Amino acid sequence: QVQLVESGGGLVQAGGSLRLSCAASGSIFSAMGWYRQAPGKQRELVATITSGSSTNYPGSVKGRFTISRDNAKNTVYLQMNSLKPEDTAVYYCYAASLSGVRTFWGQGTQVTVSS
Repeated sequence: QVQLVESGGGLVQAGGSLRLSCAASGSIFSAMGWYRQAPGKQRELVATITSGSSTNYPGSVKGRFTISRDNAKNTVYLQMNSLKPEDTAVYYCYAASLSGVRTFWGQGTQVTVSS
């Protein structure tokens, strides 16, 4: 049974930092990463990392967020610096199966950035 367990969310002031972690179990995964969803908005991609550690970010977080991965621990991290109030959202970890057919999701962790 695949499980993704996130941790590290919380409340931080604008300009601060947080580090999210997502520990995956039950399978081996290809791409892993993070999405976020703010109230009233669609879920959006935040960062992705392949099994070979290639990364991708949208312009809204590039230069501020860094995704990394420990394949031995099946864990993906998201270091978030220079946080802005518009980064406030529920952050969801995802992991894609090796075949790419299935995507698994964590339960979400709240990140709130106060101004």
